Amino acid sequence: MNCPHCNDSDTKVIDSRLQLEGQSVRRRRKCEKCEFRFTTHEKIIHQIPPIVKADGRRETFSKEKVLKGLQNACQKTKLSSSEIDDVVESLQGMLRDYPAKEVPSKLIGEYVMEKLRQLDAVAYIRFASIYWDFNDIEGFVTSLKNNETGVIGATTQTPQ
Repeated sequence: MNCPHCNDSDTKVIDSRLQLEGQSVRRRRKCEKCEFRFTTHEKIIHQIPPIVKADGRRETFSKEKVLKGLQNACQKTKLSSSEIDDVVESLQGMLRDYPAKEVPSKLIGEYVMEKLRQLDAVAYIRFASIYWDFNDIEGFVTSLKNNETGVIGATTQTPQ
């Protein structure tokens, strides 16, 4: 590790600490040349399979895209930003453990909707209204009624 101050490669680890339940390591380092002290973080990089969209396109998973959709759905609700982050982290964990080589985008939408349904009804309805493409209000109401009984993906809707 090069020193950020003098760019010398002779640095020494002074202290190491595990963080994020052992998924990350924080290290304090000291440059042997200029004695500058700095911190580095090591984190495991997990690979998430490609996402297959409804039209067949493949995309790299975007945490930011999911987070933005959740933040829009959760505006003016009781959900905190840490609860929203927990949903995204939970989703990423599910995707890392997904057994197939590709993940259908529909699975992501349904997973997020189920989490929102458990946390906040208003956020769930907002997310569902964006996620599903409805032709009319009756289709939306029917889908919501069907989902109250645990049925996800009624025939009156088409995932985007």
